[in-house]
Amino acid sequence: MPSGSENRLADGPEALSRLPSLRNRRDWQSLAYLAAQPVLAAWQWVHGFWWPLYGLMLFLTLGIGVIHHNHTHLRMWRGRWANRATDFWITLLQGHPTFVFYPAHVANHHRYRHGALDAARTYRFGGDTNHLWGYLLHPLQAVWVLYPLFFTWLGRLRRRWPGAWRYCMAQYGAWLGLWGGLLALNPAKALVFVIIPQLHGLHWLLATNYLQHAHADGGPRSVAGLDYARNFEGLVNPLLFNIGLHTAHHEHSRAHWSELTHLHRERYRDRVHPALNERGLTPYMFRVFALGTFLPRFRSRSRMAPEHVR
Repeated sequence: MPSGSENRLADGPEALSRLPSLRNRRDWQSLAYLAAQPVLAAWQWVHGFWWPLYGLMLFLTLGIGVIHHNHTHLRMWRGRWANRATDFWITLLQGHPTFVFYPAHVANHHRYRHGALDAARTYRFGGDTNHLWGYLLHPLQAVWVLYPLFFTWLGRLRRRWPGAWRYCMAQYGAWLGLWGGLLALNPAKALVFVIIPQLHGLHWLLATNYLQHAHADGGPRSVAGLDYARNFEGLVNPLLFNIGLHTAHHEHSRAHWSELTHLHRERYRDRVHPALNERGLTPYMFRVFALGTFLPRFRSRSRMAPEHVR
């Protein structure tokens, strides 16, 4: 098995004897999100829909997507079995197997950094765009091109590392088993309190790629430069595990999310084009996707040379 995926799917036999302990105490925040999401869903399943709790639950789906991402890059626990249990817990909460982050994100997106070989590069679909329609379509377009990567990767695992393949298949079984069981129990409640929130989280998980990279540099110079990603510096970052500080994350993919604030401020903020440092996600989306639809002066400008758009 490739060394990167081995690190994520199995933490080594020496970890078997360890008691589970967090690598970083800041991940108590991650554990709180992972515990709160099912509690809110269960409470409303029993007591009925309440929009403040439902809104909070939808926000937590964003956080769980980021936790999924972070757990792939840096395993949350020092113990093997605690990490495996977390894989399955995130699978059940996310509504999709956790293993997909390795072939789609680590082995693809981080390897090619929005370049011409990045399977889900934003300018692959209809040119180098950054507008509302492109943002809404990107998750569907990304799924269309990423699932063949999953199938190819799973086929290679089955031939070379059947144990890892069975582990991935077990994640599919857990996810589909949960959906099947809850739909059999109460289809309406399963849809409202489990499946729709999960799909909401998956939408943002995929759409974030468009927010962070559309109109950023995907040409050959991005390999040596830093203008391949957009950063969001708003107050929501601490609540979503600093996912907005994307350049620092790409340059230090194994750094814990709590380190990204320092890395961004000290090493990267002044080295990327100023247009790629945004104050916050919501103002950016309102300006570019809402106002920019009608007023050209509010639209973003591409950082990529036209000859590299293909």
